[in-house]
Amino acid sequence: MMIDGVAVDLCTEALVLDAVQRCLTGPQRTPLAIGSVNLDHLHHFTAPGGPRLDHPDRHGDDGVDWVLLADGAPIVARATKLTGQAWPRLTGSDLLPAILRQAERAGSRVGFYGGFPELHQNLDTRIRQDFDSLGPVRYWSPDRADLADPRKCVRDAEQIRDAGIDVLVVGLGKPRQELWIEHFGTLTGSRAMLAFGAAADFLAGTAQRAPIQFQRLGLEWLHRLTSDPRRLARRYLIEGPPELLTLRRAQVADDFRSAVADAGRVGSPAPASTISRQ
Repeated sequence: MMIDGVAVDLCTEALVLDAVQRCLTGPQRTPLAIGSVNLDHLHHFTAPGGPRLDHPDRHGDDGVDWVLLADGAPIVARATKLTGQAWPRLTGSDLLPAILRQAERAGSRVGFYGGFPELHQNLDTRIRQDFDSLGPVRYWSPDRADLADPRKCVRDAEQIRDAGIDVLVVGLGKPRQELWIEHFGTLTGSRAMLAFGAAADFLAGTAQRAPIQFQRLGLEWLHRLTSDPRRLARRYLIEGPPELLTLRRAQVADDFRSAVADAGRVGSPAPASTISRQ
């Protein structure tokens, strides 16, 4: 599904996990980058003259291979209406534990880029409890000044490469995390990079997800807003609503072939329920 230049890869969780499995256990290839599309993503990546993903990386020859999943409830609802079939809502918070299990089984090294040291301490405790066969996890806490300096970003990417990180979870908030991966991801040498925002906070227990009833009703945003109104009011009440009009311009291909599968990212054979990029 295309939304004003943003490609949303409609697929199942099983296909995503298969893509990650191929990255971790197969021959080294173009790194896989997984992100989530919600109204906040549309706000940042459909603005005229704004940033775009899936362009050649300025620090590498081939860039990264993006898979952008339907995260927000309005995105899923629009896809369902356009295609006539139900699609799952795929969130980083749900996928991260499963991907860590894959890394554990594959003997892959995991790193987290972004977040405060306190978060990392809680996260490391949780990972040691729940993923006891996973090797030592590495953490990086860049500040805003570091992220604004390309030389320091290159330095961090090279440190990640030297640490041999296979799965890198990048939690810098939108659009920083996606743009960091787009610009510096190939330098890390990582096989899979996850732009999963607050997923690490939920895993660490430093933030609580909405009750399951809110999630099922597509109201997780309301729970987050009431939990942290000062930080999230602008996102949900000012920036988000206009993107509902942007979403109305979404289009899908007639033949229902997924460009994710065509590019070999999610695997083949592709199910008939997948969508191709235009």
